[in-house]
Parts: sequence; structure tokens; C-alpha cells
Amino acid sequence: MRLLKPTRLRLFSQIVFFLLFLFLLLRTEFRGSLSAPRGEIRLPYPVGLFFQIDPLVALSNALASHALYRGLLWSLVILIPTMFFGRFFCGWICPLGSVHHFFSSFRSERKRGKQLIESNRYKRWQTTKYYLLIVALVAALMGTGIVGWLDPFSFLVRSVGLSIVPATNYGLRAGLSTLEQSRFAPVQTIGGALHFILGSLLLSFKQPYFRQGVWLGAIFIFVIALNFRITRFWCRALCPLGALLGIVSRWSVLGLVKSAEHCNDCNRCLLRCQGGDDPAGGVPWHQPECHLCLNCVDECPEHSLKFKFFPTQKVAGANLQRRKVLTGLAAGAALVPLVRSTPGFAAERHERLLRPPGALDEEFFLSRCIRCGECMKVCPNNALHPTLTEAGLEGLWTPVLVPRIGYCETSCVLCSQVCPTGAIWEITPKEKGWSVDVSSAAAKPIRLGTAFYDRGRCLPWAMATDCIVCEEWCPTSPKAIYFRPAEVMDAAGNVKQVKQPYLDPARCVGCGACEHACPVQDRPAVYVTSVGESRSRTNQILLTRRKG
Repeated sequence: MRLLKPTRLRLFSQIVFFLLFLFLLLRTEFRGSLSAPRGEIRLPYPVGLFFQIDPLVALSNALASHALYRGLLWSLVILIPTMFFGRFFCGWICPLGSVHHFFSSFRSERKRGKQLIESNRYKRWQTTKYYLLIVALVAALMGTGIVGWLDPFSFLVRSVGLSIVPATNYGLRAGLSTLEQSRFAPVQTIGGALHFILGSLLLSFKQPYFRQGVWLGAIFIFVIALNFRITRFWCRALCPLGALLGIVSRWSVLGLVKSAEHCNDCNRCLLRCQGGDDPAGGVPWHQPECHLCLNCVDECPEHSLKFKFFPTQKVAGANLQRRKVLTGLAAGAALVPLVRSTPGFAAERHERLLRPPGALDEEFFLSRCIRCGECMKVCPNNALHPTLTEAGLEGLWTPVLVPRIGYCETSCVLCSQVCPTGAIWEITPKEKGWSVDVSSAAAKPIRLGTAFYDRGRCLPWAMATDCIVCEEWCPTSPKAIYFRPAEVMDAAGNVKQVKQPYLDPARCVGCGACEHACPVQDRPAVYVTSVGESRSRTNQILLTRRKG
């Protein structure tokens, strides 16, 4: 019967959902052949499951786009039970909450004895998350998806998928390589066996590298380290999803009942309280802060605490201050006009801001994108990376194509499949249009940008040296890159005939393969800019003069 204790069931639930999240995160990677027939290039698992059940993502998406993108209606599976049972999601399901719960169990010097009890009492600063929620939702209504900066699933996927997992991969590969290169046959055998096992369970198909990975990892470690000072600090003070669920749970029919006649004020219920909701006697219970971890019930030696349906005792609400609520509303309303009034948003966009295929126009893209990193994690060529300054402050950590690291594969549309909010609209290889004649009048392929040549660095143009790499890598049919023979004179005065490359902008789709393969190191001789992208009507090349 001991295994059936509620706290053990909660622990079992946390482990199951965390392992499910980790499994889906590791499987956000295509391990098949990109040359498979049309329609078969799909991931076999619903890797966006946790985003589909996230009420905060659904609400912000509805406010920003005035619609719900495909599976986001599944968030009602979490939202409706919260109205009856409270914030069970935070204590029983949320993977990020489970991570904080685990690290909060370690006792530091500041979390012992009376200090631990005092730190687990309700604090006024716990209302910060409600004001952050107000700012994020008002900003979403104004047309931006910055809610993804603090959404727990976006934060966890972005941090772990783009930083922790690549670092783990690198460390494991280095260790396995050392074992496999050992002079001792038994050690080599062990290394090979471990490589085979980890290769199918944990290791990525190839080592990924991501820009901003160091900073994303550092932020994640810092947030986790706060648990050594204050139990589940993120959940108590910063999580906007927790704030949303706390507001919904205010009227739940399941509540904590305190029996004053049995309580001896030992405060043992505060030793392992995860939400800082004051389960102790003599003070009101803050229902919106409770994670339903049930630790207080488990710790009480007098059994004076019980969760019952339709309790009669009064509970405390979120205790928001009107002035701060108005400040949050004003901040959310002013945020979008402020960041979009700078030249970088429309008047002077970054030339290298190459969005994934299927991405909406920049304004609508920024309203839907929640900076989760799913598209970056799934990209088979490691071509998508989080932005830093390329899209301005509003576009921080949104995806950008970096051709020097990886190019966009001809038949791949995986990024559009895993995007949970429709910022990258789901497309098919046929709609992408790169495997057909891109120069025909009927073809309208999705163009990411246009390639240009720096003739001062191009080997055939500047150094009288033969090079046909860019043309060989160009995937369009017919090729966007073509050659013209030319007679040039080398440094010794000898006349040579070389093939000098040219580009047909009508055929170029901006995939970045030419820039990726260019043998000129540091700054390549051919590069791709966003001009000519099909998602924008204004960011185009004017090939003909306007009449009149």
C-alpha cells in the first residue's frame, strides 16, 4: 500500500511525463533518407505534443492570429481539469516543473531549518508572474509572440535542445572516440558497444552546432541554480503558464482544508512545500499558488491537512495590485510599437535574415513564432539557428538560416511540420517547388532569398583559378548557376581559359547550398541575402524599370 501514496503517484507521473518529453525532444530529428518519395518525409512521433496541450501557447496564438493553429485546441485537456482540480499540471505533468522540483530537493546552506521554512512561506514577489502574463498576453494581442521567451516548454526545448543536448553529444562522442581508439581490444569493444547503444537512444545522427548555444545554456543553468536558494523560483515568480493556470484554478472545487484543532504549529508542512502557498495553520491558503504536490499532507504528523472537494474554508487569491496591473497593460501595449518603430523591422531589415521555407511575412511570423527552437532542432542540415540581433529585439531567438553552417535541403519540409503555431506554415515538397523546373512560368517555388557573387573573392574571377563547386551544389533544375568561358591572364602572364560563374535570379531559390560549399574560407565568394524572398511583396529585386 505504501506505493499507492499520493506523493509516490505524483513522483511516478513526473518521471513518466519527463521521460516522454525527453524522448520526443531527442526524436525531433529525421534519421531517414531525404530522397524518399514525396509525402514520406515525416517524423514518426508527435514531437509537438507538449506545445499542443499548452494553454498559454494556445491563448497567445489565438490573440495574435485570431485563430487556433491545428492541434492547439488540445490545450483544453489541461485547462478544463484545472478549473476543477487546481494547478495539477505544474505538480504532476510539467517537465520543466519536474526539473525544478528535482533540483529544489537539494538543500543548500540557505535552505536549512528555519530558513527553509521561512523561504517556503508565501511571498509578495510571487505575483510577478501574473504581471509578466499580462504583459505577454497584451503584447500577443498587439501582434508579437514574445510569450515564448518565458513559456516553460519553449524555454525548455530551446535551452535543452539547442545547448544541453549538443553539449552532451559532443562530450559523449569525445569519450566514445577515446575508448574506440584505445590500444586495448576489450576497451575498444566496450567503446563500440556503447556507441551502438547510445547512437540509437541518445546521440544525434551528427554533431549539431547552434549559435547562442552558450548563452542559452548559461541562462538555463542560472535558472536551475536559483532552486538552491528558493524552491522552484521559476514556477513561483516567473512562469506565465503557471500564472494562467493559477488564475483558472482560483475557482477549483478541490481545496486544502486545515483542521485548526489538530494543528500544533510544527510547520513541518512548509519543509517541502513546492508552491509557497502557506499550507500552515493560522494564515489563509493561497490556492492559485498550490502545485498539488501533496507534500504538506504527507509531512503533517497530526493529519490536520486534507484535500477535499467543495471546501468551506476561505482561500486567498492572487492579490494583484491595481496599479501594477495597469502598468502591465500599458507595458504590453507599448512594447510592440516601440520595438517596431526602429528601422530594423521594416525600413532596414537585416540582409541575412533568411527565414525557413513556409515562414509567414515578417510581421505575421513574429506574431506567431514562440521561439521554441523545434524547427532548429529538426533541421537535418543544422541550417537553422536562433537569431541574436538579425531580427531586432522582438525577433530574439527566432529561426534564421545560416548557409555557411548548413543549407536548406531540396525535399525537406520538416521545419513546417514541427512548428506548433503556424509561424512556419505546413507545406509539402511539391508546394516548396524545388524539385521541379523553377524557371517555368507555371512554377512558383518558395524562395528564401537570392545568391550574389563577390567577384573580388571568386577564384575564377579574381585569381584565374578553375572552380565549379557552386554550380555542382546548386540543386535547382535547371541550375541557377551557369558558366561562361573567359580568357584571363595569371600572375606569370600566361593566358588561361576558365569558366566564370553567373547567377540567374529567376531560378535561384536562396537555399544556401552554393554559399555552404564555397571553398573560399572566412567570407565566401558567393552569399545569399533575403532579397527576392517569396514571403514578402516588398523585399524584391526590381529587374525592370517602371514605366511613366
